[in-house]
Amino acid sequence: MQVMHMIVDAFSYLEFFKALTPAQLAVLKPVFHPCEYSTGNMLFEQDAPAEYLYIVVKGEVVVNFKPDDGPAIIVTRVSAGEVVGWSAALSSKAYTSSAVASVNSRLLRVRGHDLRQVCRQHPDIGKIIQDCLATVIVQRMSKTHAQVVA
Repeated sequence: MQVMHMIVDAFSYLEFFKALTPAQLAVLKPVFHPCEYSTGNMLFEQDAPAEYLYIVVKGEVVVNFKPDDGPAIIVTRVSAGEVVGWSAALSSKAYTSSAVASVNSRLLRVRGHDLRQVCRQHPDIGKIIQDCLATVIVQRMSKTHAQVVA
């Protein structure tokens, strides 16, 4: 019960939901579900079907990329308020990286299909989610590029 209460509160303070009105949040809340991952548990593997988008509520998730010709590299560390697994929201068939909880973590997750359906039915919500995801992707890519160049 405590997890559910914490998750419900998360909608009021997570950056991902800040631009949404209470009415828009009421539409989105039913498609998001709380989940917990213990330290070392895999959220998803690289090349696995991209099913869920995750928002970290508490904890940290490490995103790794395994190139064909070398060892896995840490792409980023995703902490509270940040998004991981956006491939699912963008209709990608597979995740391009893997993600693992680096500490005990609480997250919200949504099936990409369900999120896209809400966005199609409510274009106003879709525009806000699209803008938010675009910002996340640009920030993540900039951060990743800086790591690769360094």
